[in-house]
Amino acid sequence: MNLRLVREIFTEKSSIGSLYVNEVFECFTLEDRIRPVKVKGSTAIPYGHYEVIISYSERFKKPLPLLLAVPNFDGIRIHPGNTDVDTEGCILVGVERLPDEIRQSKIAFDKLFKQLLAAAKIEKIFIEILQ
Repeated sequence: MNLRLVREIFTEKSSIGSLYVNEVFECFTLEDRIRPVKVKGSTAIPYGHYEVIISYSERFKKPLPLLLAVPNFDGIRIHPGNTDVDTEGCILVGVERLPDEIRQSKIAFDKLFKQLLAAAKIEKIFIEILQ
């Protein structure tokens, strides 16, 4: 399975984009803002291509998608949330987007996660992050 995140809106607080699953629009995304120098817990991950696995999150106490081998970042997950306060470098997903906010995040996440779980049983999952 191939995920593609296209970052589209950049503010002082966040980066908002669109997520595609196998080239079909799935939902909107919200990440921390892009910074030239990483600020722990407040910086979007670098553009690139990453493998995604499903693993147990100690923080959230449930299985979640985890991006592997992100340079200078650990524990980058895809999960529900609404604003930059809810992400520490992670990718949040939602159905609606507003400036510095996404909404209906749990609905978007549940739909995406169901697809990821099915795909993980038969193939590798990758995400490409683009501007």
